[in-house]
Order: sequence, then structure tokens, then C-alpha cells
Amino acid sequence: MPDFSWSRAMTANQLDDRPLANWKYRRLPFRALVTILQRATTGGVRETIDSGAQNIKQKSPVHGGGTATVTPIPQTTPVIQFVGEGGDEIVISNDEVLAGTPTVDGYINVEPV
Repeated sequence: MPDFSWSRAMTANQLDDRPLANWKYRRLPFRALVTILQRATTGGVRETIDSGAQNIKQKSPVHGGGTATVTPIPQTTPVIQFVGEGGDEIVISNDEVLAGTPTVDGYINVEPV
């Protein structure tokens, strides 16, 4: 079952950073339960999550207070879960909005349904 973790440093006012851009499973090969966790080192990151033509999470704050390069876990980070259909492309887009330089750490897992 595919997993992927990332740690990405953002620049001040950077828009549309896509951590899954080069992930092999960003386009789901099967119907799957998708679990996403993201945590930032500041409160100035906004995330948008799409799956196929469906908007899963409209531009909303990413949970702050994380430590750079530490993979988030469900006990300390809000969990986003949804069912994606085979062929859907999962897109996570992060925007930095407070002129800071945060690091965003994340984790995604897809399980066939």
C-alpha cells in the first residue's frame, strides 16, 4: 500500500507548492481510501486538496507548530481522509501567506477499497 512522506521548505509568499508532483501514485491506479497529514513550522501555510474533479479541502490553514523534517502523526496533526476513485489525480497545493519561510512536512497513504 503506497506511502509517501515529504519535507519541503517554502519561501516567503510562495504559491502553489505541490509536494506530490513527482509521486508515482498521485494518479490513483485503483479506488482507495486516502489519508493525508500535513504540519507546518509556522501558521502561515494554506492548503488546498483536490481529488479528480472534487475539491476535498478548500484553501485552509495547515496546522502549525511542527518541527522541520519530523513526519506528522495522527496524535498531533489533523487527519484528512476520503475515498478517491481509480484514475483521480490527488493534488495538494500549499501557499505561504505570511511572508515567512516555513517547512511543511507531510504524509500520505492510499489503501485499496
